[in-house]
Amino acid sequence: MPDLHYEHPRLAALYDLACGWSEDRDFYLSLADGGPKSILDLGCGTGLICDAYAAGGHDVTGADPSARMLEIARRKPNGCGIEWVECYSQDFRSEKRFDLIIMTGHAFQVLLDENAILATLAVMREHLADGGRIVFETRNPAIDWKARWDGGVFEVIHDGLVVRKTRDVVSYGEGRAHFETRYHFPEETLVSKSELLFLSRNDIERHLQASGLRADAVYGDWDRQPFDERNAEEMIFVVRRAS
Repeated sequence: MPDLHYEHPRLAALYDLACGWSEDRDFYLSLADGGPKSILDLGCGTGLICDAYAAGGHDVTGADPSARMLEIARRKPNGCGIEWVECYSQDFRSEKRFDLIIMTGHAFQVLLDENAILATLAVMREHLADGGRIVFETRNPAIDWKARWDGGVFEVIHDGLVVRKTRDVVSYGEGRAHFETRYHFPEETLVSKSELLFLSRNDIERHLQASGLRADAVYGDWDRQPFDERNAEEMIFVVRRAS
């Protein structure tokens, strides 16, 4: 079930303010260089990157399980030219085949068990055009994310109101993190509870192999530096069919 910050209308409206355009989006946008492409964004959220792809003349499909997020996505400047699908990534089905399939915003980490991971990878492989690429990222589990996240405080301004956002890690260990994010509006506080799965590079490459896929590259940052387990925060996978 999606977290509250994806489903509650007040929180969905804050998403682009809290998670706006950044270097990871620049990286994903650059993957579409070199002419028009058919692109699938699984876990597209509010459609920020889908809208940018569509502005560049690409044929774009965005899929997300949150109706609230898709409502916002459809209102993007190029939203009317994008196909929006309300579904979980492992349930996506289409007759289309895509040159580029992406899963951004660490959405891979909300696939919380092996069945969900393998089902999603199967969907990606099935819908990949010949010569196409799959690209997604996940956080390096060797980093102490609890120390980085626990007690985090942020503020965003929406409709003239200052909304304070705080985050507390409830539990962390054995490859999982549970945390609560509180959104402090002037008249109410909304709490979103989240769970993320952290897999090692070896675990992910094992799942890729089982799914008939292979990693062409694994980057450790958005400048395409090779992944270094000791220091890199990101694991960015560029994937193709194994055969």
